[in-house]
Amino acid sequence: MLKGQLIHPTILQVLGTAGHGSGILIADGNYPFGTRANPAAERVYLNLAPGKLTVTEVAEALLTAIPVEAAHVMVTDDGSTPSIHEEFKAMLPVPLQAHQRESFYKLCKDDDVALVIATGEQRTYANLMLIVGVVQPPG
Repeated sequence: MLKGQLIHPTILQVLGTAGHGSGILIADGNYPFGTRANPAAERVYLNLAPGKLTVTEVAEALLTAIPVEAAHVMVTDDGSTPSIHEEFKAMLPVPLQAHQRESFYKLCKDDDVALVIATGEQRTYANLMLIVGVVQPPG
């Protein structure tokens, strides 16, 4: 039995084999993860129904299991900041790196993206790419 907050077997398996610099895309319900993400990345479908599960709920669980060295988001075409980005800033230990749509898609297709998690998130521009950091030795 697992005691941690993250218990999804496929996610744990991918995180166990991913390493420093690996990408994890948590995609909202509008993201074209079939064509705009690394085709070799493991896919996990947590999009049970609209609004179930959300990107922030998935991120909260992931943050209990991995160090994060970078976080990337997609910005709107007009440059405005989606409200969900404020939630990301509050929960993440690193600043957000903003990308225009095509730049974000290119980042998500990179060979280092190990995991794509589809959510039922309904808020737009709620996609979040986490880059796995390094576990610091004790002391």
